[in-house]
Amino acid sequence: MSDMSHTDSDNYLASPELVKALGRVAVFMGGNSAEREVSLNSGEAVLSALQSAGVDAHGIDVQGCLLSTVESPEFDRVFIALHGRGGEDGTIQAILQQAGIPYTGSEVLASALAMDKLRTKYVFEGCGLRTPAFRAMKSADEADDIVAKLGTPLSVKPAHEGSSIGIRKVRSVSELVEAYETAAAMDDLVLVEQWIEGPEFTVSLLQDKALPAIGLSTDHDFYDYDAKYLADDTRYRIPCGLSVEKELQLQQLALDAFRVVGCRTWGRVDIMQDAQGEFWLLEVNTVPGMTDHSLVPMAAKAAGISFQELVVRILEDTLVEAPNA
Repeated sequence: MSDMSHTDSDNYLASPELVKALGRVAVFMGGNSAEREVSLNSGEAVLSALQSAGVDAHGIDVQGCLLSTVESPEFDRVFIALHGRGGEDGTIQAILQQAGIPYTGSEVLASALAMDKLRTKYVFEGCGLRTPAFRAMKSADEADDIVAKLGTPLSVKPAHEGSSIGIRKVRSVSELVEAYETAAAMDDLVLVEQWIEGPEFTVSLLQDKALPAIGLSTDHDFYDYDAKYLADDTRYRIPCGLSVEKELQLQQLALDAFRVVGCRTWGRVDIMQDAQGEFWLLEVNTVPGMTDHSLVPMAAKAAGISFQELVVRILEDTLVEAPNA
C-alpha cells in the first residue's frame, strides 16, 4: 500500500503573503459522532501538514456544545476535519457562517444534503445522474416488498452515517430485516439500494477539478470501515485501470454529482461500475478522511500535489470564497 503517513520530508511552504492572509487557523477535529476517532486522526494529519507548510495552525478537539467554539474565537478561520454528524452535516458550518468565521469545504445546504444519502439520491435521480434503484425503509415489515421490487443482493445503510458505518450487504429477506434493525438503531432513516456488482472507484475533487480516479479492491464484501481504516490488504489502483476515455467519463460524472449537490472546494465521490461498464453514483463526501489510509491525499499525490500543498489549497479557498455571515 502507498505510504501516506505524511511524515516524509516535504519542502512545500506557503508564501509569507499567504500565511499572513490566512492568519491564525483552527483545525476542528474529534467531535461527538460515530466517526470521532477517524476525525482525530484526520485532524492531527491536517494540523501537522499545515504547520510544516508554515501556517499558524492550532488543533481544537471539538466536544460538547458546538456553539462554544465561536463564543470568543481566537482564530481567523477554520479547517474543518470533523466527520459525521455535527461536523459534516451543516451544523458546524451554520454556526461558523452565522459567526462570520470563514471555514473550509462545502457550505450549509450542500453539507446537509450530502450527509443525507437518501436525499442525495433523490437529487441525482432528479438531475438524470445514474444511481442504483433505492427505497427508504421505515419498518422491518417492508422487507418482503422491498426484495420483491429491488431484488437481491441489496445494500442497507443508515442514511446519515459515514465511513461505511452500519452498512450491510444482504441476500435475503431475513438478512434485510436483521440489517435494517441494526441500521435503524443508529439512524431514524435507513436507505436500501440495489447492490452493483463490479469494481468500485472514488474520485476526489479539488477546486472544481477532478483528481486521478482511484480503483478500490478488497477481500471484504465491499470497501467497509475495516477496509478503509484498519486493513493493510486493501488495494488502491492509481492509475485506476480504466481507459483514458472511461476515466474522463468517470471524472465528469463525479464533477456533475459534486456540482448538483452544491459542494465547493474539495470532496470525494464514490462510484460503482457494473458488468456492462456503466457507472453508478453512490454518494458524495464533503469532509473525506485525511488519515494515513485516506484517498484524497493519495489522489492528490498522483497529481503531483503534496499533502502540505493539498491542505493549504483547501484552506486558501476560504480567502476567496469566505461564506457570507
